[in-house]
Amino acid sequence: MKRLNVAKKDACMACKACEVACSEAFYKEYKEEYSCIHIDVKKDGVTPKPVNCVQCGKCAAACPEGAITQNAKGVYMINKKKCTGCGACAKACPFGLIVKTEGNPASKCIACGICAKACPMDVLEVVDE
Repeated sequence: MKRLNVAKKDACMACKACEVACSEAFYKEYKEEYSCIHIDVKKDGVTPKPVNCVQCGKCAAACPEGAITQNAKGVYMINKKKCTGCGACAKACPFGLIVKTEGNPASKCIACGICAKACPMDVLEVVDE
């Protein structure tokens, strides 16, 4: 299964280069809410914690149109032609990582690696398990 992995959890310095890269790649501008990866903080309230899609499939199960399916590599993909933009997938995501913008189909992490390439600390990696 192909997915984005946080390889060096303690190396994140919250520079948000991963968020910027993801947002700009798919929406041509940086807005934190347009990124499919988020930098949160750990329970201590200080330490950065990258939050990424683990390809759990809860978004697919919630989609009433069947617009989200798993490809051969295990990545859940959104069919933009089938997506009605209802937001059910965004509500179902336990990590809050489905991007839903007004009037557009939803989007999610497709394990493309853009964020991993942008990370100056090599915190992220795309793995194929």
